[in-house]
Amino acid sequence: MRERIITLPGAGIVADSGVALDWTPEVFQPEYWRRRGATAGQAARGRGAVLFMETEFGEWAFRHYRRGGLVGRILEDHYVWLGMNRTRSIREWRLLKRLFEEGLPVPRPIAACFQRRGGSYTADLITRRIPGARPLSRHLAEAALPDSAWRRLGSCVRRFHDAGVCHADLTAHNLLLDHGGQPWLLDFDRGDLRPPGRWRQTNLRRLLRSMNKISMENAATQFAPANWASFLEGYGESSA
Repeated sequence: MRERIITLPGAGIVADSGVALDWTPEVFQPEYWRRRGATAGQAARGRGAVLFMETEFGEWAFRHYRRGGLVGRILEDHYVWLGMNRTRSIREWRLLKRLFEEGLPVPRPIAACFQRRGGSYTADLITRRIPGARPLSRHLAEAALPDSAWRRLGSCVRRFHDAGVCHADLTAHNLLLDHGGQPWLLDFDRGDLRPPGRWRQTNLRRLLRSMNKISMENAATQFAPANWASFLEGYGESSA
Protein backbone atom coordinates (compact mmCIF):
# COMPACT_ATOMS: atom_id res chain seq x y z
CA MET A 1 0.00 0.00 0.00
CA ARG A 2 1.40 3.38 -1.01
CA GLU A 3 0.52 6.66 0.66
CA ARG A 4 -0.94 9.44 -1.45
CA ILE A 5 -0.98 12.97 -0.01
CA ILE A 6 -3.50 15.54 -1.26
CA THR A 7 -2.98 19.12 -0.08
CA LEU A 8 -5.95 21.47 -0.41
CA PRO A 9 -6.73 25.00 0.86
CA GLY A 10 -7.43 24.58 4.57
CA ALA A 11 -7.44 20.80 4.35
CA GLY A 12 -5.32 17.74 3.75
CA ILE A 13 -5.94 14.11 2.88
CA VAL A 14 -3.81 10.98 3.07
CA ALA A 15 -5.15 8.03 1.09
CA ASP A 16 -4.32 4.60 -0.25
CA SER A 17 -2.95 5.33 -3.72
CA GLY A 18 -4.62 2.16 -4.95
CA VAL A 19 -8.08 3.73 -4.52
CA ALA A 20 -8.70 5.74 -7.69
CA LEU A 21 -11.00 8.41 -6.29
CA ASP A 22 -11.03 12.18 -6.71
CA TRP A 23 -10.43 12.91 -3.03
CA THR A 24 -11.95 16.06 -1.53
CA PRO A 25 -13.20 16.81 2.01
CA GLU A 26 -16.75 16.30 0.68
CA VAL A 27 -16.05 12.59 0.21
CA PHE A 28 -15.75 12.30 4.00
CA GLN A 29 -19.26 13.66 4.53
CA PRO A 30 -21.99 10.98 4.94
CA GLU A 31 -24.39 13.11 2.90
CA TYR A 32 -22.12 12.73 -0.12
CA TRP A 33 -22.75 8.99 -0.09
CA ARG A 34 -26.39 9.21 0.99
CA ARG A 35 -27.16 11.18 -2.16
CA ARG A 36 -25.77 8.21 -4.07
CA GLY A 37 -27.87 5.70 -2.15
CA ALA A 38 -24.76 4.14 -0.66
CA THR A 39 -25.71 3.98 3.02
CA ALA A 40 -25.31 0.59 4.69
CA GLY A 41 -26.13 1.25 8.36
CA GLN A 42 -24.20 2.46 11.35
CA ALA A 43 -22.82 1.29 14.68
CA ALA A 44 -22.46 3.20 17.93
CA ARG A 45 -18.90 3.05 19.20
CA GLY A 46 -16.96 5.13 21.68
CA ARG A 47 -17.67 8.86 21.39
CA GLY A 48 -19.85 8.66 18.28
CA ALA A 49 -21.32 6.57 15.51
CA VAL A 50 -19.44 4.76 12.79
CA LEU A 51 -21.29 4.98 9.48
CA PHE A 52 -21.08 2.28 6.83
CA MET A 53 -21.24 3.06 3.11
CA GLU A 54 -21.34 0.67 0.16
CA THR A 55 -18.99 2.16 -2.42
CA GLU A 56 -17.70 0.97 -5.77
CA PHE A 57 -14.48 0.09 -3.93
CA GLY A 58 -16.20 -2.05 -1.29
CA GLU A 59 -17.94 -1.39 2.01
CA TRP A 60 -16.33 1.38 4.03
CA ALA A 61 -16.58 2.56 7.62
CA PHE A 62 -16.58 6.33 8.24
CA ARG A 63 -15.64 7.88 11.59
CA HIS A 64 -15.70 11.54 12.57
CA TYR A 65 -13.40 12.30 15.50
CA ARG A 66 -15.15 13.63 18.59
CA ARG A 67 -13.88 14.54 22.02
CA GLY A 68 -15.09 12.87 25.18
CA GLY A 69 -15.55 14.05 28.77
CA LEU A 70 -16.05 17.62 29.89
CA VAL A 71 -13.82 19.05 27.16
CA GLY A 72 -16.02 17.36 24.57
CA ARG A 73 -19.05 19.26 25.78
CA ILE A 74 -17.33 22.51 24.82
CA LEU A 75 -15.10 21.73 21.85
CA GLU A 76 -17.01 18.65 20.64
CA ASP A 77 -14.99 17.81 17.53
CA HIS A 78 -12.21 20.42 17.38
CA TYR A 79 -8.55 19.76 18.17
CA VAL A 80 -5.57 22.08 18.55
CA TRP A 81 -3.64 22.49 15.30
CA LEU A 82 -0.02 21.34 15.64
CA GLY A 83 0.69 20.49 12.02
CA MET A 84 -0.58 17.94 9.50
CA ASN A 85 1.58 15.07 10.72
CA ARG A 86 0.22 15.44 14.25
CA THR A 87 -3.47 15.40 13.39
CA ARG A 88 -5.43 12.53 14.96
CA SER A 89 -6.67 11.12 11.67
CA ILE A 90 -3.35 11.16 9.80
CA ARG A 91 -1.52 9.58 12.74
CA GLU A 92 -4.10 6.82 13.04
CA TRP A 93 -4.14 6.16 9.29
CA ARG A 94 -0.37 5.74 9.21
CA LEU A 95 -0.37 3.48 12.26
CA LEU A 96 -3.12 1.33 10.74
CA LYS A 97 -1.18 1.14 7.48
CA ARG A 98 1.87 -0.16 9.28
CA LEU A 99 -0.10 -2.71 11.32
CA PHE A 100 -2.08 -3.86 8.29
CA GLU A 101 1.09 -4.39 6.31
CA GLU A 102 2.55 -6.39 9.20
CA GLY A 103 -0.43 -8.75 9.00
CA LEU A 104 -2.11 -7.75 12.26
CA PRO A 105 -5.92 -8.05 12.41
CA VAL A 106 -6.91 -4.42 11.85
CA PRO A 107 -9.19 -2.87 9.22
CA ARG A 108 -7.44 -1.75 6.04
CA PRO A 109 -7.06 2.05 6.11
CA ILE A 110 -8.56 3.84 3.10
CA ALA A 111 -8.14 7.57 3.74
CA ALA A 112 -7.84 10.24 6.43
CA CYS A 113 -8.77 13.90 6.26
CA PHE A 114 -8.38 17.04 8.33
CA GLN A 115 -9.95 20.46 7.85
CA ARG A 116 -8.25 23.38 9.51
CA ARG A 117 -10.06 26.35 10.99
CA GLY A 118 -7.52 28.83 12.34
CA GLY A 119 -5.82 27.26 15.32
CA SER A 120 -7.99 24.15 15.35
CA TYR A 121 -9.05 21.34 13.04
CA THR A 122 -11.60 18.58 12.61
CA ALA A 123 -10.75 15.08 11.45
CA ASP A 124 -12.24 12.06 9.69
CA LEU A 125 -11.09 8.53 8.92
CA ILE A 126 -12.26 5.91 6.42
CA THR A 127 -11.39 2.23 6.75
CA ARG A 128 -12.64 -0.90 5.06
CA ARG A 129 -15.46 -2.55 6.97
CA ILE A 130 -14.65 -5.99 8.41
CA PRO A 131 -17.39 -8.34 7.11
CA GLY A 132 -19.52 -9.88 9.84
CA ALA A 133 -17.48 -8.46 12.70
CA ARG A 134 -19.28 -7.38 15.88
CA PRO A 135 -17.97 -5.94 19.17
CA LEU A 136 -17.12 -8.40 21.91
CA SER A 137 -19.56 -6.51 24.16
CA ARG A 138 -22.44 -7.41 21.84
CA HIS A 139 -21.43 -11.06 21.67
CA LEU A 140 -21.32 -11.29 25.45
CA ALA A 141 -24.75 -9.68 25.79
CA GLU A 142 -26.21 -12.53 23.74
CA ALA A 143 -24.34 -15.67 24.76
CA ALA A 144 -21.33 -17.01 26.60
CA LEU A 145 -18.15 -17.58 24.61
CA PRO A 146 -16.26 -20.88 24.79
CA ASP A 147 -12.84 -21.00 26.40
CA SER A 148 -11.26 -21.36 22.96
CA ALA A 149 -12.67 -17.97 21.92
CA TRP A 150 -11.27 -16.32 25.05
CA ARG A 151 -7.87 -17.84 24.38
CA ARG A 152 -7.97 -16.52 20.80
CA LEU A 153 -8.77 -13.06 22.12
CA GLY A 154 -5.86 -13.23 24.54
CA SER A 155 -3.53 -14.42 21.79
CA CYS A 156 -4.71 -11.57 19.55
CA VAL A 157 -3.95 -8.89 22.14
CA ARG A 158 -0.54 -10.46 22.78
CA ARG A 159 0.30 -10.22 19.07
CA PHE A 160 -0.28 -6.48 19.23
CA HIS A 161 1.74 -6.12 22.42
CA ASP A 162 4.62 -8.14 20.98
CA ALA A 163 4.57 -5.75 18.01
CA GLY A 164 4.90 -2.83 20.44
CA VAL A 165 1.35 -1.53 19.89
CA CYS A 166 -0.10 0.39 22.81
CA HIS A 167 -3.85 0.75 22.27
CA ALA A 168 -5.13 3.84 24.09
CA ASP A 169 -8.66 2.47 24.54
CA LEU A 170 -8.54 -1.31 24.79
CA THR A 171 -12.14 -2.21 25.69
CA ALA A 172 -14.81 -4.80 24.97
CA HIS A 173 -16.22 -2.38 22.38
CA ASN A 174 -13.04 -2.21 20.29
CA LEU A 175 -12.30 -5.93 20.28
CA LEU A 176 -14.42 -7.62 17.59
CA LEU A 177 -15.19 -11.17 16.52
CA ASP A 178 -16.16 -12.04 12.95
CA HIS A 179 -18.42 -14.86 11.72
CA GLY A 180 -15.53 -17.29 11.90
CA GLY A 181 -14.74 -16.37 15.49
CA GLN A 182 -11.53 -14.55 14.56
CA PRO A 183 -10.71 -11.46 16.67
CA TRP A 184 -9.97 -7.99 15.34
CA LEU A 185 -8.93 -4.74 17.00
CA LEU A 186 -10.29 -1.30 16.07
CA ASP A 187 -9.93 2.38 16.97
CA PHE A 188 -6.25 3.25 17.23
CA ASP A 189 -6.82 6.93 17.92
CA ARG A 190 -3.95 8.05 20.20
CA GLY A 191 -2.34 4.62 19.84
CA ASP A 192 1.41 4.39 19.37
CA LEU A 193 4.40 2.05 19.22
CA ARG A 194 6.49 1.52 22.33
CA PRO A 195 9.25 -0.71 23.69
CA PRO A 196 8.14 -3.38 26.20
CA GLY A 197 7.02 -1.87 29.50
CA ARG A 198 4.33 -1.56 32.15
CA TRP A 199 1.91 -0.18 29.59
CA ARG A 200 1.08 -3.76 28.62
CA GLN A 201 -0.36 -4.51 32.04
CA THR A 202 -2.11 -1.13 32.03
CA ASN A 203 -3.75 -2.14 28.74
CA LEU A 204 -4.91 -5.44 30.21
CA ARG A 205 -6.28 -3.82 33.36
CA ARG A 206 -8.24 -1.38 31.21
CA LEU A 207 -9.74 -4.24 29.24
CA LEU A 208 -10.71 -6.08 32.44
CA ARG A 209 -12.35 -2.93 33.82
CA SER A 210 -14.30 -2.69 30.57
CA MET A 211 -15.50 -6.29 30.94
CA ASN A 212 -16.60 -5.67 34.50
CA LYS A 213 -18.31 -2.42 33.53
CA ILE A 214 -20.44 -3.94 30.78
CA SER A 215 -21.33 -6.77 33.17
CA MET A 216 -22.66 -4.24 35.68
CA GLU A 217 -24.49 -2.23 33.03
CA ASN A 218 -26.18 -5.25 31.45
CA ALA A 219 -27.14 -8.26 33.57
CA ALA A 220 -27.35 -10.39 30.40
CA THR A 221 -23.59 -10.06 29.80
CA GLN A 222 -21.89 -13.45 29.95
CA PHE A 223 -18.57 -12.77 31.63
CA ALA A 224 -16.99 -14.61 34.56
CA PRO A 225 -13.56 -14.77 36.23
CA ALA A 226 -12.92 -18.10 34.47
CA ASN A 227 -13.28 -16.32 31.12
CA TRP A 228 -10.57 -13.85 32.05
CA ALA A 229 -8.35 -16.72 33.15
CA SER A 230 -8.77 -18.28 29.69
CA PHE A 231 -7.99 -14.91 28.09
CA LEU A 232 -4.76 -14.64 30.09
CA GLU A 233 -3.88 -18.22 29.16
CA GLY A 234 -4.17 -17.29 25.49
CA TYR A 235 -2.18 -14.11 26.11
CA GLY A 236 0.64 -16.12 27.66
CA GLU A 237 0.60 -18.84 24.99
CA SER A 238 1.65 -16.30 22.36
CA SER A 239 4.72 -15.12 24.22
CA ALA A 240 8.04 -15.61 22.49
